[in-house]
Amino acid sequence: MKRYRNEWKYRVQEADLAVIENRIAAVMALDFHSGQSGNYEIHSLYFDDYKDACAKENEAGVSRRFKYRIRYYGNAPDVLKLERKEKLDGRCHKDSTVITKEICQKILDGRADELYWETDNPLLRRFCAHMMTRLFAARAIVSYERSAYVEEITNIRITLDKNISVSDNVDAFLSGNFMRYPIQEKSEHVLEVKFDDILPGYIKGIITNKCLIQSSFSKYYLGRLKLQEMRRFS
Repeated sequence: MKRYRNEWKYRVQEADLAVIENRIAAVMALDFHSGQSGNYEIHSLYFDDYKDACAKENEAGVSRRFKYRIRYYGNAPDVLKLERKEKLDGRCHKDSTVITKEICQKILDGRADELYWETDNPLLRRFCAHMMTRLFAARAIVSYERSAYVEEITNIRITLDKNISVSDNVDAFLSGNFMRYPIQEKSEHVLEVKFDDILPGYIKGIITNKCLIQSSFSKYYLGRLKLQEMRRFS
């Protein structure tokens, strides 16, 4: 049975960021990706079908929708993850599997028919089937810097994402060398709270703050809008 988690998103201004992060750090630990710097880069390659259904369903607020992405952390794609993120009535479920660079390159080359028969991985086969039947293809790379905090006992995760950018140079995804365009103002950042069923009072006390504006922020959707805007003025 699929388990869906709550995912609340907030916009936060640069002027309030340090205060919010200090309050989070006082009660939660940095996650294992963070390293000495306390943050890390994420690069996600998003896919959509020939009708851009994922972007359009996000815009329309469709209650049940999904999207595929391939993600890596840091500057090099040493570990690549194929993910399918599904949203149902505001709650999220994510399936994930590790793939090789060779598999990722085949996906970028549109060789889904080969991959479908070569793999016995259920998620990869499902994705390949969507590539063949609905013509899913790479549409945008979304990159950002993340600080992530976890509370393992209650399974709560809070992330702060900064310098969010987008690129349409999808063929350069594995190189890490692609032109990026900021999605929002440099002074704006995104805070996300992910939890199962109950959010403890000490966490609510942090996010119940007038400087935090709750939002249905979608990095992929806003990234696509930014790329459309860039094309209009190019």
